[in-house]
Amino acid sequence: MPNFVRSGGDLLNDMDKWMYLLKHMSTLKKIPTFLDKRIFQLIFKISEVAKLRKEERMAYEASLKAKWDTQNAFDSVRREALIEGAEKERAKAEAEKRKIALEFKKMGVSIADIAKGTGLSVEEIESL
Repeated sequence: MPNFVRSGGDLLNDMDKWMYLLKHMSTLKKIPTFLDKRIFQLIFKISEVAKLRKEERMAYEASLKAKWDTQNAFDSVRREALIEGAEKERAKAEAEKRKIALEFKKMGVSIADIAKGTGLSVEEIESL
């Protein structure tokens, strides 16, 4: 890319930014502010990893794996907690329906009306 001679301040569009990044990637220590789009940041990170020695890359990959494993464990626990919370809320709502149905039954409301209003079956209401 010897013909590309623009400096960072002279870049007019994304194509210029790509050319600049590709030409200077091996010498850049950090990404310049004018390459602020996410794609340029990702490419820069990839090039940083590619520059690592074998031992450094293995350590980096191991740290990424540990991070992902931790995140997956966290997500799994969170999912289980949400499911458990939802099940508890459903059980609470069901108990509340039964309580309301029992109160209506004591008040003399017809079982058919109680069933219609609470969503409980006639058999469930009769067993209260």
